Amino acid sequence: MIAHHVLFWLKADTTDDQKAAFRKGLEKLESIEVIKTFHIGVPAPIERAVVDTTYTFSLILFFEDLAAHDVYQVHPVHKAFLDEFRIYFEKVVIYDAE
Repeated sequence: MIAHHVLFWLKADTTDDQKAAFRKGLEKLESIEVIKTFHIGVPAPIERAVVDTTYTFSLILFFEDLAAHDVYQVHPVHKAFLDEFRIYFEKVVIYDAE
């Protein structure tokens, strides 16, 4: 099992409409057949020194194996998301774990 956790920090001048469009773009990724588990989130209202709440969106995906992860990376839906929405990224951090 591969967990793929992506944290997105959108640019400060991103409008609410652009954030809504970004979220819809993330939702389209769920259609990629190799994804076993899919979750979109925003920072939870938890205030602890060890919790980072500075990101805008969190995307957590689980894949059966590394081969499925690799299919996702080059999938046309994933590539279309990046092509359309990377202009909104201020920062992206990805954690992959097995």
